[in-house]
Amino acid sequence: MMRFALADLARLLVACAGGDHPVDLDGSDADEPFTELGYDSLALLDLAGRVQREYGVAIPDDALGEMPTPRAAVAYINARLAGVA
Repeated sequence: MMRFALADLARLLVACAGGDHPVDLDGSDADEPFTELGYDSLALLDLAGRVQREYGVAIPDDALGEMPTPRAAVAYINARLAGVA
């Protein structure tokens, strides 16, 4: 079964930011709200689109509220990959 990791999320967030914005999700940053890390709702919509294109996981717009932090996003995406979300 495919798993989505924080490193995958960090790579996609860098792509969302145009490749020149480093993303470090080690330690407590993974539990910080995306807004505190500098990502707005437009960036999260871009992230959702990239996840769908690369992993085939559709993330409805209203589900973005269920993933307020990087760790929550990874858990949500993994649940979708497993077919339980």
